[in-house]
Amino acid sequence: MIWLGIDTANTPLAVALVKDGQVLANEVTNIKLNHSGGAMLAIERLLTRVKLTAQDIDAVAVSEGPGSYTGIRIGVTIAKTLAWTLNKPLVGVSSLKMLAANAAMYNGIVCTLIDARRQNVYAGAFDAVNGFENVVEDHHYSIADLIEKLDSLNAPVLFVGHDVDTFWDVIVETLGERAVRAPYTIDLPDAAQLIYLAEKMPQLTGDAVHNFVPQYRRLAEAEANWIKEQKNK
Repeated sequence: MIWLGIDTANTPLAVALVKDGQVLANEVTNIKLNHSGGAMLAIERLLTRVKLTAQDIDAVAVSEGPGSYTGIRIGVTIAKTLAWTLNKPLVGVSSLKMLAANAAMYNGIVCTLIDARRQNVYAGAFDAVNGFENVVEDHHYSIADLIEKLDSLNAPVLFVGHDVDTFWDVIVETLGERAVRAPYTIDLPDAAQLIYLAEKMPQLTGDAVHNFVPQYRRLAEAEANWIKEQKNK
């Protein structure tokens, strides 16, 4: 079975092809490019390298968010279009859980976070011992609220993600030696890891593919302003 994995939820772009539990091709870049053009080119590049076509794909896995609104929409749109037109199953995976799974060998709690600006983050914490179950729900938090939730766990926490360094000083200020920084080698999303998680999840087919939506975990600013305006009428 051949899987295509796509992650465009944030600045990094990650795509991979996996066949019967073996990675055929895997690519990740961490530069600010427009995913609307780069993602499809990356997919085509990988398919060409391994001498496959889109018709050879048996299932599609996509990072469903949270993260950049535009980035998530691009990846989900590409994944839905491929799954729908090829009549193949689709699986959405949390972008935060996908990143946490890079630390699969860690024996404890893993926190992944993405900078959401203005001292806010998209973040979640996972128990790496128990199948990466959430111990702090994927959501949009102020960094202060996230640290408070992690502090209440009273346990060491491994932090993974290329945005962690932005908040590291304030994290250590509260958590002290309980804050553990992951090596930079696992800070970026891995689309093969995305597929590995997707293989264990229910697959969407037919109308469920068409109805699949991203998990933003917060309202867009325009939507929030509109709701505010409606309440003030």
